[in-house]
Amino acid sequence: MEYCTLGKTGLSVSHLCFGVLTIGPLQANLPLAEGVALLEYAASQGVNFFDTAEDYGTYPYLRSLRRKVKDESLIIASKSYAVTAQEMSVSLDRARKELDRDYIDIFLLHEQESALTLQGHHQALEFLVEAREKGIVRAVGLSTHTVAGVRAVLDRPEIDVVHPLFNIRGLGILAGSREAMLDAIKSAWGQGKGVYLMKALGGGHLLHQAEQALSYAFGQECAASVAVGMQTRAEIDCNVALACGLPVPERVRAAAARQDRRLHIEDWCEGCGQCAEICPQGALSLGDDGKIHVVESSCLLCGYCAGVCPYFCVKVY
Repeated sequence: MEYCTLGKTGLSVSHLCFGVLTIGPLQANLPLAEGVALLEYAASQGVNFFDTAEDYGTYPYLRSLRRKVKDESLIIASKSYAVTAQEMSVSLDRARKELDRDYIDIFLLHEQESALTLQGHHQALEFLVEAREKGIVRAVGLSTHTVAGVRAVLDRPEIDVVHPLFNIRGLGILAGSREAMLDAIKSAWGQGKGVYLMKALGGGHLLHQAEQALSYAFGQECAASVAVGMQTRAEIDCNVALACGLPVPERVRAAAARQDRRLHIEDWCEGCGQCAEICPQGALSLGDDGKIHVVESSCLLCGYCAGVCPYFCVKVY
């Protein structure tokens, strides 16, 4: 496995980051032991960087992983939608408690859209900066699906890390092109920000060209790491090879092949609209039949909508 220093944070991260969303309750919902075994296998292959979020429901997996591997070797990033200092305090305390850890390596403001939304979250950001000074957080940053979100970190010395959506076709990038996003990312990297990418497979839409898409993402000099969701050992083996610039053995390629996934709305949907409100891509809408409908070409299969459905009728599989 190759390792890179994440900007000026001093954190050495594996070029492949395990995006833990896909094993948790919003997606595969793997039994705890099975999910932990998968994380442990990734760690045995050199993956030391794990990305999660408060809303993913995956802290128990990472807590158990910490008990099985050398803890100081793990780099864990989490995220929160907190707006106020009090809300962020609760989020950070929850992460530390549920991960059974005194500190969190990287804590991000979740899905920032622009300098304006960043300003709206200034209390939460200031709380994280103070937490970093106390050693409770080692690095502070934000995640974003927008070019403006990346540009919002420029000339903001208090922000260490940016976690942007980026892939070979520009799928899911809001209010901007792939080229504009790459230009913004390079500008942030040029200022010493740590960059790790998300959605290199476009939420599953690029599975038919997975190796090309992942190689493209791993080949970006400005990206210290690329977060990829994985659900099998074969997928880990395939992605580790690609992260290291190595050919993927045919047996691994065949074992890692995954059918296209979709977002499913069950028949008992009551059309409350909460899922549509939270969807960052605008891929959900309430139809004339009173049910939620999906624009599959826009859906990135993030599963955030499943987390807010009060009737458990939204599923990714």
